[in-house]
Amino acid sequence: MIVLYLALLVAGVSLFALSFVAQYRLAALLRRRYPQHWQIIAAADHAKPSAWRRWARMQQVLRSPALPALGDQSIDRWRNLWRLGPWLGWLCWLGALGLRLSS
Repeated sequence: MIVLYLALLVAGVSLFALSFVAQYRLAALLRRRYPQHWQIIAAADHAKPSAWRRWARMQQVLRSPALPALGDQSIDRWRNLWRLGPWLGWLCWLGALGLRLSS
């Protein structure tokens, strides 16, 4: 029982970490394969581009239908990991909590 509990906790943390890694991997793929699209995300409107603005724009792109429209399977795979990772992580943590409360 304790092994299952610990496995669910570790899986939850891993899935949350994977969703963060997926964002950086998507940005790297966009920079390398689609530099013209990346320029739209990275370019500043008025002032020097900040990391915060790039992150906020990347979040908008990840939620939009623009990435699936590219038709790139590896980008779609990383985007799906970004979308599903936190949900599955919460399920693992709630499962661990349920195990903890039931015993």
